[in-house]
Amino acid sequence: MTASTLAGKTILMSGGSRGIGLAIALRAAADGANIALLAKTDTPHPRLEGTIHTAAQQIRDAGGQALAIVGDVRNDDDITEAVLKTQGEFGGIDVVVNNASVIDLSGSLELSAKKYDLMQGVNVRGTFMLSRAAVPMLRDSVNPHILSLSPPLNLSPKWLGAHTGYTLAKYGMTMATLGLAAEFADDGIAANTLWPRTTIATAAVQNVLGGDRLMKASRTPAVYADAAYEVMLKPARSYTGQTLVVEDVLADAGVTDFSGYAAVPGTPDEALYPDIFLD
Repeated sequence: MTASTLAGKTILMSGGSRGIGLAIALRAAADGANIALLAKTDTPHPRLEGTIHTAAQQIRDAGGQALAIVGDVRNDDDITEAVLKTQGEFGGIDVVVNNASVIDLSGSLELSAKKYDLMQGVNVRGTFMLSRAAVPMLRDSVNPHILSLSPPLNLSPKWLGAHTGYTLAKYGMTMATLGLAAEFADDGIAANTLWPRTTIATAAVQNVLGGDRLMKASRTPAVYADAAYEVMLKPARSYTGQTLVVEDVLADAGVTDFSGYAAVPGTPDEALYPDIFLD
């Protein structure tokens, strides 16, 4: 049976100081959920808005409880500390959201080894290690979920060759998540991925992908947040092992009009920019 609320549920999220992660946290907080954020942004960034502390306050203002844990998802001690602090503060963990991600669309000859390692460390290793560390707590949850913000596995040369280093890192997140879904199916732990059909108006789109022009052709983070919310309410034992698309999840939930999600009100759907990895 599908749950009706996230009230009292505890979410452990990597990242979440801003953008999509924060939007997901605020949507859950509106129900009265507990949100623990494991993120590095302890002090203001010169080019990016928000810190883990401002995010925690926004979560509280939205109606939830917040725990700000300054740390790096690449660091095993920080992961262990985050899981133990979350359990100590809220009594358990019901959902893990693998939100932290590094993007670099450089070609293989231009991509630095340091940036390649960073993407693998945050995106792939971070997803695996944080999810794994939380499994003992998730086993005790009534409706446990792992949700990774990564795309379906599209083996078209168009995507494999476009930005090989980044593609490996995002597909690695997806493969880790699908593997966990299979491995822990008997424990009733759901593990799914979620990816948008259009670009989302975030700092990554602004600073990496396409600037103001692409921001205006994107949807707001709220569309991702609303879809993630629907996934987290699903029955974990039966709703697992899927590479989900944001708009499909919302359509299944009865949403027929997506116009309210346009970053620029009035932008028709056909004018929105399609996200990568989806044909």
